[in-house]
Amino acid sequence: MRGAVIHAPGDVRFETLDEPKIVKPTDAVIRTAVTCVCGSDLWPWRGLDATEAAHPMGHEYVGFVEEVGAEVTAVRPGQFVVGSFATSDNTCANCRNGFQSSCLNREFMSTCQAEYVRIPNAQGTLVATDEVPAEEFWPGLLAVSDVMGTGWYAADAAEVEPGSTAVVVGDGAVGLCAVIAAKERGAERIIAMSRHESRRRLALEFGATDIVAERGEEGVARIKDLTDGIGADAVLECVGTAQAMRQALQAARPGGNVGFVGVPHEVAIDGQELFFSHVGLRGGPAPVRRYLPDLIDRVLTGRIDPGKVFDLTLPLEQVAEGYRAMDERRAIKTLLKP
Repeated sequence: MRGAVIHAPGDVRFETLDEPKIVKPTDAVIRTAVTCVCGSDLWPWRGLDATEAAHPMGHEYVGFVEEVGAEVTAVRPGQFVVGSFATSDNTCANCRNGFQSSCLNREFMSTCQAEYVRIPNAQGTLVATDEVPAEEFWPGLLAVSDVMGTGWYAADAAEVEPGSTAVVVGDGAVGLCAVIAAKERGAERIIAMSRHESRRRLALEFGATDIVAERGEEGVARIKDLTDGIGADAVLECVGTAQAMRQALQAARPGGNVGFVGVPHEVAIDGQELFFSHVGLRGGPAPVRRYLPDLIDRVLTGRIDPGKVFDLTLPLEQVAEGYRAMDERRAIKTLLKP
């Protein structure tokens, strides 16, 4: 088969790879329907995460089941399935508590920008649709496998409630999906922090009521101006940089909450500042599996359309251009078709 392999910063190649096989009885192999490039894939592309040896890329996927291991009964060959970037047995104590991304048997997906993918823990990870969805729904379902599920967790962790004011820090695909999540959870006011015109337009389409272009201290001051000097009830941090986290913590009101889902890079939190802020802080890898049935239904019924974050579609063989386009901000998110 063919798939994406990163060799060094700025060097992603489309190469011939071994076809995935059933290794454990809990595995499945799927044929990829669509896959994509994630904002977190840009960390190694930019050299901010080390690439010590060439390795496959990609952790977002939807597709058709080709083969299942002997212990997999939840899905069968031919079904269309949606999974998560973190596989889970969905039976351990952490899974039962709703944190499947901390499953005791967790494996992170990392080979999904390819024609075929082996899915560990397939019994607990994969959710099949009742029938094969029309192709128009595939982008939205692909978004559910990561960015929509992650945006939803940001809103959940920040405890967005009906009538509340929410701030979304970050205007990438996760941040834009977090706007959707905040709206679906009933936020009355949703302030999206963005300075890119195309992303601002999409944030407003998804439900943002206000746009703030300023960053850092100026951004915090603008949030305070919009909230009578108090700050937001909930802040959804969807970037992972030190500036974004500091901005999020300072934009929340005393007693408010920050949900952080951006993978942290050089983030350090001042304990004294956090202590006296009365701000709650929760985050981590999103337990996407917890939300899959609900989010799949919202996509298939047309209630939400997170697939709109894909503003560039390329054949899988042009995966390197997909990385370049996102790195240069010519695209919010690249959809790849095998």
